[in-house]
Amino acid sequence: MSEKDGAGIPVLTEVVNEERPPRRAVEGPALEALARELERAVLERLGPEIERLIEERIARTLSSALGKEVEGVRIQLTVSVTQMVREAVAASVARALASSSDTTK
Repeated sequence: MSEKDGAGIPVLTEVVNEERPPRRAVEGPALEALARELERAVLERLGPEIERLIEERIARTLSSALGKEVEGVRIQLTVSVTQMVREAVAASVARALASSSDTTK
């Protein structure tokens, strides 16, 4: 046959059955085992990334909280030191005034 009489063109000679046999339902225990295995596999794969994200979040939270605490302590120390300096200067001035009044008598 030559190409002119259609010998080179494929022709569908069978009818394909579109229906598939019904799938068997997975029973409860097998489904639970499959779910556990899937969970284990996902956690095994994602575990390092989850740990990294948790560590990053903790570090950010701690850094923020620590920064706030350090700022609070700095403010308290500034107030305390300022108060101590005032008291020391006042006591020193009072002593100097008392000593100068003793010498003027």
